[in-house]
Amino acid sequence: MEEALVRARIPRELGKILGVESQIKSKAEAFTQAFLKNSIQQPTKHDLKSMLSHKAVVLGFTRPKKDKSKKSSKRAKGLNARQKRELKVFQIKPEHQRYELFLPLHELWKQYIVDLCGGLKQTSCPQFVQQKLLKADFHGAIISVVRSKCPSYVGKTGILIQEFKHVFKIITKEDKLKVIPKRNSVFAVEINGFVSHIYGTKFEQRASERSAKKFKVKGTIDL
Repeated sequence: MEEALVRARIPRELGKILGVESQIKSKAEAFTQAFLKNSIQQPTKHDLKSMLSHKAVVLGFTRPKKDKSKKSSKRAKGLNARQKRELKVFQIKPEHQRYELFLPLHELWKQYIVDLCGGLKQTSCPQFVQQKLLKADFHGAIISVVRSKCPSYVGKTGILIQEFKHVFKIITKEDKLKVIPKRNSVFAVEINGFVSHIYGTKFEQRASERSAKKFKVKGTIDL
């Protein structure tokens, strides 16, 4: 670029119009060097010719090294089914199998259902309430067995304290823990005058799985 500036000569006609005169190579080179030195505000060690060459400069780049001293946090693993059985996680101690201990849980469940259904009123649509109950959590509900292929289960009533995939565990007013299989049983749930029936065969899922399931609105034949 510098050599191009030095060697370029102004045409005579253009020089007359501009009122300038082309200089010889040595004078032009000296003027260019002086002009560049005055134009650069900060002193630099680089040669002016290299600055004007317009050559691409490849900058070296290295990725920062990971600090191996910091151990990556591992995701906590939960207990598997066998470990839970060995630790008796789901077993309720005999001294805790008392009906009155779970009455506060029942009161919380009733308020939970009322809020879930937007307030239970006489004008509430039964189909709407039923759809909400299909995905609701029943821990704390008072359920009764109204039909079953096993006659000994019929009439059992209590607060639902544990729900598993295939069974309901309820505590009766006599402080008895009863395990009722869902299959081939029909349960009744009463909330503020609304009585809803649960077909246990259709409820053979965990509560968490049922809340995400899409139920088809159709009739069912059970028992």
